[in-house]
Amino acid sequence: MKDLKTRIEEEYGGACECGKDHEVILEDIRIGSHILPEVADLVKKHGSRVFMISDRNTYKAAGEEVARILEDRGMLCGSYCFDEEKVEPDEKAAGAVFMHFEPSCDYIVVVGSGTLNDIGKLVSSVTGRPYLIVGTAPSMDGFASATSSVIRDGLKISLNTIAPAAVLADTSVMKDAPLRLLQSGIGDMFAKYISICEWRISNVINGEYYCPRVASLVRNALKRCADNAQALINREEEAVAAVTEGLIYAGLAMAMAGVSRPASGMEHYFSHVWDMRGEEFRTPADYHGIQCGIATRTCIQIYDEIKKITPDYETARAYVDAFSWEDWKKELKSFLGKSADAMIALEERERKYDLSTHQARFNIIKEHWDEILTIIDEEVPSLSEYDRLLSEIGLTETYEDLGHDKTETRKTFYATKDIRDKYIGSRLLWDLGLLEAVGEKIF
Repeated sequence: MKDLKTRIEEEYGGACECGKDHEVILEDIRIGSHILPEVADLVKKHGSRVFMISDRNTYKAAGEEVARILEDRGMLCGSYCFDEEKVEPDEKAAGAVFMHFEPSCDYIVVVGSGTLNDIGKLVSSVTGRPYLIVGTAPSMDGFASATSSVIRDGLKISLNTIAPAAVLADTSVMKDAPLRLLQSGIGDMFAKYISICEWRISNVINGEYYCPRVASLVRNALKRCADNAQALINREEEAVAAVTEGLIYAGLAMAMAGVSRPASGMEHYFSHVWDMRGEEFRTPADYHGIQCGIATRTCIQIYDEIKKITPDYETARAYVDAFSWEDWKKELKSFLGKSADAMIALEERERKYDLSTHQARFNIIKEHWDEILTIIDEEVPSLSEYDRLLSEIGLTETYEDLGHDKTETRKTFYATKDIRDKYIGSRLLWDLGLLEAVGEKIF
């Protein structure tokens, strides 16, 4: 049987009609039961002196065993284990690792997922040492990506870093991850319904780069995860393997496309805003994938409202003429605190609120409205279908259950359009002059 890397290369790699030559950047992908001992052989391909990163939970789950394996082979030369209950991917956490980093090492091994993986990529990118991620939970789609989701100056951003040389996922370890982490991985994958839809819509409206082959890879990964969601929650190892494979596919898709578009859209920005408010005001924040999964439900409701719209230029023009960037800057600062500064700086460069560019976009939107509606129908599931998927994994909470009332969530929705330079549903509604109208109706 062909290994996972070979299968992905044959089906999705190589020269593509999108104009790119898609490369599977990971050198090794190993998924299986009781395969932790293989870590030493993977390290041996690139080095012999390992610096290991973990936290107190992942050290107990697999790090202690990995450290023993490496020590027995004379490979472990240094390590850092976070003692916090929850590690945030910010300057403090990254600085702690760099302060304990062993310069004589020639390889980095990260034992964990999520935040530790993001920090590991950052350290690998800065130091030039290759790294291997030993996954401890199928909790997110970033195993194979070349970006790190971090908090810098209070703002949640994506940094271009480096992909791992290898991913090792021991399903006998990952199946015992906390239920919330299992749900988080599925929630992060469910977000792809929205991200692929918005990628295609931006391609129509803005001519943004889009690759059908990469989108197909993500859809197949999403189906694989959805088909195995309930079995994953039952901790069946075959389902853990299938979902982990789907999560790795999604990360590879981002690397193949060279952008995060295939994997994140408006639903991720709900999560980012909640994280930023949590950082600034200590409001509730949950696991990223949990927030994305619940926000995806809200995004489905938003797109259901968009499907009812008939574009009208008089409505749109009156709305954008009345829009005040100065007033909105004050709103952002009040709602997000210091993290609003980076969003305001982004707009100064991007100028998405410029009236001359708005008219050009609106004309394209109106001309291609039927095509946009078709994309929504093709990519976004019905609310009832999505609720069934959430029920299968026991993720039946709402944004209010996460601690966000309707007023806060409505403001979060309005702020999503300012997080990144991506064209998403909230930007489409601003262009249509109906952002607040839809926000008031849903929230």
